[in-house]
Amino acid sequence: MLSIMKTAGWEEIFSSLHNGIVMVDHNERIRYMNKSAQSLLRIHNWEGADVQKIVPNTRVKEVLESGHSLIGERLELFDRECVVNRTPLYKNEELVGVISVIQDITEVKHYRDLLRQFESIIEFSTDGLYVVDQEGVTIYVNSAYEEITGFQRSQLIGRHMNELIDGGYIDQSVSLLVLKEKKRISLLQKISDKKDVIVTGSPVFNENHEIELVVTSVRDITQLNSLRSELDRARTFSALNQNRYSLQVEGISEKIIFRSKEMYEIYEKVKRIAPYPTSILLSGESGVGKEVVANLIHYESDRKDMAFIKVNCGAIPEHLLESELFGYESGAFTGARKDGKFGLLELAQGGTVMLDEVGEMPLSLQVKMLRVLQDGEFYRIGGSQPIKLDIRIISATNKKLLEEIQNGSFREDLYYRLQVIEILIPPLGKRVPDIEVLVDHYFSYYCTKYHIEKRLTKETHLALLAYSWPGNVRELKNMIENLVVSVPAISIEPHHLPVHITDSRIKGSEPLTLKERVENFEKRIIKDALQKHPSIRSAAKELGIDHSTLVKKMKKW
Repeated sequence: MLSIMKTAGWEEIFSSLHNGIVMVDHNERIRYMNKSAQSLLRIHNWEGADVQKIVPNTRVKEVLESGHSLIGERLELFDRECVVNRTPLYKNEELVGVISVIQDITEVKHYRDLLRQFESIIEFSTDGLYVVDQEGVTIYVNSAYEEITGFQRSQLIGRHMNELIDGGYIDQSVSLLVLKEKKRISLLQKISDKKDVIVTGSPVFNENHEIELVVTSVRDITQLNSLRSELDRARTFSALNQNRYSLQVEGISEKIIFRSKEMYEIYEKVKRIAPYPTSILLSGESGVGKEVVANLIHYESDRKDMAFIKVNCGAIPEHLLESELFGYESGAFTGARKDGKFGLLELAQGGTVMLDEVGEMPLSLQVKMLRVLQDGEFYRIGGSQPIKLDIRIISATNKKLLEEIQNGSFREDLYYRLQVIEILIPPLGKRVPDIEVLVDHYFSYYCTKYHIEKRLTKETHLALLAYSWPGNVRELKNMIENLVVSVPAISIEPHHLPVHITDSRIKGSEPLTLKERVENFEKRIIKDALQKHPSIRSAAKELGIDHSTLVKKMKKW
C-alpha cells in the first residue's frame, strides 16, 4: 500500500492536506496517517496499530466487508466535530484497504450556528429589513417587512428597485438614493398608498470602499401617526373655549322637566327619531330649552358615547368661524399654526354637532356646510384631500328662517337640508303646566347645590306661577337661583320678588294699582329691616320712623 503511495507521489500530497488522511489495510491495520489526522486523533505511534483501538466505533470493517463507500459520517473526536468519508482501496481489482478522509467541521458548524442565529434575529426583528446589491436589485427581505407591507419576498427578490416603484409597490426608494449619495439616508415612505413607514438605508462598503450592499431598516409608523392624531385631537378638545362652543363626551347632566302635553309630544318624537342620523332643526324662542332637547337627542342615539360639540354660530367672529369649523392645514394662511389644526366637525367624528344660532351663520360658510350635508365630506382650509365625516347635525335657531330666506340672508337649499325634521318648542308661557314643575325642580336643585334651607310661601309660589316668563326656562332658572342665594330670610315672601313679577296676578285678574304697588314695596323694606334687627325699636330707628308708627303698620299687615 505504501509502495502505491510512493510510486504515485501521493505521500507528499497527503501530508500537506488540511484534512486528516488515514489508510488501513485489509486487516484493519493503520498503514498511513498524515499530520492532520495525527493532530485530530491525538496519536503519534500509529504505524501498524489496530484502527479499532485508536478510533472506537469506526466503520472501516463495514467498508472492507461490503466494498462500498461510507460518505458523510459524523464523528466526534475529543472536542472536535468531524465528518468522515471512507472509501475502499483497490489494487488490480482486489480490495486491499480503506482510505478515510477526516474533515474538521467544528469551526464551520460554529459559523453555521452563528449564521442561523443571525438569521433568526433578523427574521424575528420587529423592524423590516430590506437588502439590495450594488446594482439596486433586491437580494433579501425579512418576515417583518412582509408583515408591515403585505408583500411576499417572492414578489420582491430579484427585482430592481425602479421596477418596484413603477409597479406601485413603493413611492420612492431609499436604496437608490444611498447608492447615489454613498451615505446613510432616512426618509418617510408610503407603502401602496396605505401605510406610512420611516426607512433608513445604510451602505455596506468592501475593502476598496465600494458599496457591496445597501441594508434598509423599515419601521411602521402608521399607528404612531394615528396616535399622534388622537393626541392632537385630545389637546384640541382640552383647549375648547367655552365662550364659543362646548364639548360633551359622556352622559347628559341636565334633565328635561315637563308636565305639559306639548312637551310630552316633543319627548316622544325625540325618542322615535334619535336612533337615526337625520338632520334636525330645533326652533323656538331664546331660552325655551333647545339645548336641553338637543342633549336628549344625542343621549337617546347610538352616538351617546361619542363627542357632542356645540357651536354657537353667533358668538364666533365671521372670519374665525370657518377655521373653527373646518380646521386648516399647515401654512394655510398667515398666522396659522405650523402643524395645522383640527376643525370642530372633524373632532366630532362619529358623534353629534349642534349648530346653535344657525341663522347667524355667514352666507359664505353656508355653501360649505351644504356640501358637508350633501356629500358627507369637507376640505380643511388649504387642504387638497377630502375628509370623510360621520356626524349628526342638530341645528337650533330663534329666528324664522323662512323669513331670513326671503330677506336673502339664509340659503333655501341649506334650510331644507337642516330641516329634514323640525321640532318647534313652544314658549314657557304657552305651556303653563310646566312652570310649576320647573319652579319646584330648580328651587330644590339650588337649595341642595348651595346647602341652603329655604322655602317658598304659598303667595310667592302663586306669584311665580302667574308670571308669563317671557325669557322662558332660562329666565325662570336664573330667577330661582337668585332667590335662593340672595334672599336672607328662610321664607321667601312675595315682596322678595322683583317688581315686574309681583305686578302680575293669577291669570284673569286685573293689574295692581299704584297704591298696591307702593304698599307691597313698603312691606318688603319693613320686613327686611325687622329681620336684620333684634327689636322693633332698632328697626324703626333704621327706617327713620316712630316706633308706634311701625307697630301700627305691622298690625295692619
